[in-house]
Parts: sequence; C-alpha cells; structure tokens
Amino acid sequence: MFDSGLGGLSIAQAIARRTPDLDLLYLGDTLRVPYGGRSQAAIHGFVSEALAYLFENDCHLVVLACNTASAEALRRSQQEYLPRHYPDRRVLGVVIPTAEAVAATGARRVGVLATRSTAASGAYEREIRRQSPGAEIRVVPAPLLVPLVENDGLRHVGPILDEYLAELGEVDAVVLGCTHYGLLREQVRARVDVPVIVQEEVVPPSLADYLCRHPEHVERLGRSGERIYRVTDLGPGYEALAKAFAGEEVRLEKVEL
Repeated sequence: MFDSGLGGLSIAQAIARRTPDLDLLYLGDTLRVPYGGRSQAAIHGFVSEALAYLFENDCHLVVLACNTASAEALRRSQQEYLPRHYPDRRVLGVVIPTAEAVAATGARRVGVLATRSTAASGAYEREIRRQSPGAEIRVVPAPLLVPLVENDGLRHVGPILDEYLAELGEVDAVVLGCTHYGLLREQVRARVDVPVIVQEEVVPPSLADYLCRHPEHVERLGRSGERIYRVTDLGPGYEALAKAFAGEEVRLEKVEL
C-alpha cells in the first residue's frame, strides 16, 4: 500500500483485518506530504518512484490509498507506467470503490470533501457519474482538515467542519475523500443524517472482491501475515500519529526512495 503520508494506515489496517493471512508492505511518503497542493506532474513522479520501490521489494499488487494519487496518477500509472516497466503487476486506487459505495446508497445528490488537488482533478465527479448516471455531485475542497488532524487539532475542527459541510448543501450522501478524514467520521455523522462514506470501510471488501475475481494475482502474494510499515521521513510525533490512524502501535521504518 502507498500513501502520501500516514493517513492510509487506517485503510491498511482495515485490509489487514479483512485478509489477515496476506503479507502487507505499507509505504508512506512522509518526506513530501501533503500531495494535495502539488501539480499533476509532480504527483505522477512521486507515485512512479513509490511504485518502483514497492515492486522492487516484491510487491505484486499495490493499492494507492492516497486519494490525490488515485485521482491524479492512477490512470496514467495503469496505462503508461505498468505496461512499460511492470506489465505483470497491478495498481488499484480508492476512488472507484468509493464511487461504487455511493451507488449502493442510491444517493442522487452527493457531497464530497477532498483536498484541493483531488477536487480539481474531477475524479470523483467522473467516477460517481459512471456508477450513478444523472447524479448531482458537489466537491468541496477542505484544505484545513489535514493540518488539524496531523497537528492534534481535532478539538478545534468543529466550526471548520460545519463550514465545509454547509458548502455541500442538501445532499443524500457525504464522501470523505481523503484518508485523513476518516478520523473525523463520527463528527461528520453527528452533523448529518445521510450516509457517510468512509474509505477504510469500503476499500477492504472491494479489494477482497477483486482478489476473488482475480485468483491469478492471489497466487503471487505472500501469505504469512507479515506487516511492514515504512516511511520516507520519521519526525517527532510520527509514531503517535501512526497509532491514531492505525488504531494500534506500529513500528515505522525510515527508507529512501
């Protein structure tokens, strides 16, 4: 699994609980986080470096837990990078499973909270409309949420969250389109009376379904239940933040791409 930082640990741990026998290597690019304000070219370059590292470390299937990476680089990685460098490997994202979860609710008016880059990419509008033709989608950039989550500022998030939710208007479902926002799910659910789509709840069953439909990939995956967590920078407070996302203590190991 790859994420721009540590937020993807919530999805990684949820996948680990769903498929406890599969080996998992998590890579967080904490040196260059956040990706939310980066250019598409920069994001694609970062993702290519991460994929090269993971594939060289014997990963056969990579999930881009980062919404910005999924929105900006997944399609290009699948269509250009993999055929050229690793044609037998696979890369999946989190936007399509999220759009499928939205469709399952039957929502016709969908609100999405996301980073600036994810919002600007149009990925959620594209994929939700593909799954739910005719749906009305409003994507609101919520740039203040990630810094609050990463700097122990959840006690201050209420008024800011209220403002972002008000910008969504009347909706039938709310998508939390960033791994960091999962820590805010209870606060969001307390403020709205519609389904709230959280990726750590929808990505694991989607991945399990994918593996059932593609047993040829399962055969290539290690099945010892090994868990490895690596980051590109290990600063003060990272261990505590990792625990908040993972729900348990995890040992972070610093590496260079």
